[in-house]
Amino acid sequence: MDKQEPKSAMASNDPDLSDPSGDPQPGDLIEIFRPAYQHWALYLGDGYIINLTPVDESQAAAMSSVKSVFSRKAVVRMQLLKEVVGSDSYRVNNKYDDNHTPLPICEIIERAQVLIDQEVSYDLLGSNCEHFVTLLRYGEGVSEQASRAIGAISLVTAAASAFSVLGLINTRSRNRPF
Repeated sequence: MDKQEPKSAMASNDPDLSDPSGDPQPGDLIEIFRPAYQHWALYLGDGYIINLTPVDESQAAAMSSVKSVFSRKAVVRMQLLKEVVGSDSYRVNNKYDDNHTPLPICEIIERAQVLIDQEVSYDLLGSNCEHFVTLLRYGEGVSEQASRAIGAISLVTAAASAFSVLGLINTRSRNRPF
């Protein structure tokens, strides 16, 4: 599977960005590059996507808010891709197709439409926007972004534990009466 370069929401003279074969198709995963993270959406067709937005923010503010990653609840919204992307870039990224079989497109779209305007639980590591759209596309929630974050947290925790144990051993050896 070839990796596509991110597309800008703005017009471009770059021939790679105007290639119609790179245009989203219904059921495609859309990766949107925010300044500090990637936001994920599912393309429905006719320029519309479905994605998660924070419950307590207006639609306009939710599109670029880092606060959205710390929210515990989200609303499933159908929005225009170009409005959600804004000045950021995006790409079609069905990167899990090699390991997960996509559901039939009609089923993906049907499952997505049932959820529009519903409030759902949100958890950065266990139930984020990438989990949401991969659940719709594959029937299983997957998030490489969350897996990397969990791995980093585990590494930091293991390092802190090791330093703590080493400090404890070092302290005990200095406190020996003999």
